[in-house]
Amino acid sequence: MLANGRSYLAIPGPSVMPDAVLQAMHRSAPNIYTGALHDLTHSLIPDLKKVARTEGEVAIYIGNGHAAWEAALANVLSRGDRILVLVTGRFGHGWARMAAGLGVGCEVVDFGERSDIDLARVEEALRADSGHTYKAVLVTHVDTSTGVRNDVAGVRAVLDATGHPGLLMVDCIASFACDRFEMDAWGADVAVAASQKGLMTPPGLGFVYFNDRANAARDHADLATEYWDWRPRIRPEIYSEYFDGTAPTHHLYGLRTALDMILAEGMEAVWARHEALAQCLWEASEIWASDGPLELNIADRSKRSHAITSFAMEEGQADRLRDWCEHKTGVTLGIGVGRQPASAFFRVGHMGHVNAHMMLGVIAVIDAGLKALDIAHGANAVEAATRHVARVVGA
Repeated sequence: MLANGRSYLAIPGPSVMPDAVLQAMHRSAPNIYTGALHDLTHSLIPDLKKVARTEGEVAIYIGNGHAAWEAALANVLSRGDRILVLVTGRFGHGWARMAAGLGVGCEVVDFGERSDIDLARVEEALRADSGHTYKAVLVTHVDTSTGVRNDVAGVRAVLDATGHPGLLMVDCIASFACDRFEMDAWGADVAVAASQKGLMTPPGLGFVYFNDRANAARDHADLATEYWDWRPRIRPEIYSEYFDGTAPTHHLYGLRTALDMILAEGMEAVWARHEALAQCLWEASEIWASDGPLELNIADRSKRSHAITSFAMEEGQADRLRDWCEHKTGVTLGIGVGRQPASAFFRVGHMGHVNAHMMLGVIAVIDAGLKALDIAHGANAVEAATRHVARVVGA
């Protein structure tokens, strides 16, 4: 019907890839032993650190975000260690299961699927660990299943206030280069990220950032195999040690271009753009929710991610809406991950290479879908979204 033309993937990762990134990757295989590829790879490291706002180290792994999870755990923990995992959705549970599978004892504090981390409960858990048996505290900055954004700096403040020496480890896979994250200023010891969301590059690269405290823990960690060990990757004696093998050549070309685009815009501007576009969606969504079954998963705007928004509807309605948007208009919405019944949930990704006309297009399509499917909703949502853009941009 009206779906022919360029489709729009409005899911929370993989995100839309800029044409410039795709063009950078569209080339023959390079020489991996010497020359320009080596120079390009060296240039990535300081710029990856700029995005994370850190003076620490970053190791690159060929793998998805789950690979970065395991690499982070392996370099600081040993079998039999204990950790505290603060969970606000499916992916927090996933990181905990991975740790448990490595022989690490996990104390999970689950804050549910509709709220952020309660710092008072964190303080209670840390004070109860009077023997300081927790080697690390794991936090998901933004859980893509729920859309909640957690207070990383607040968790660090609780660690400091209780005098607990555990490492603060942060999953930034969904939030990286979308939601504000300042690794050093916020006191994170380890942060993990991946290429396919705010970094606008195909899935396949994982990044593990770490500071001196975390690197000191590597001296005693017995989980790190030769492949996961981050030390050779940050001080490679030969080029292949960056990746413990063949370089992910075309991903590196794409990442170089993506970082150029991000840093040319500036991190403050990138964060501000994501905030403004998220709020544009929320302006419309809160009106839809005012008269009908649609509901934003996180009620408090200040606790929502600027990278992804999660919605709930009546059973079956989300599936119907997603199907209509994709097949009638060419806009693909995200499925509800880790929620039951799955047919009642959908998500919108607004991360990476996204601007006002893309966001307004998604909003208008959802609005049309609600009308076409005769799903009750508040009126004038698109008008509210356009007024928001007008206010932000100005004359």
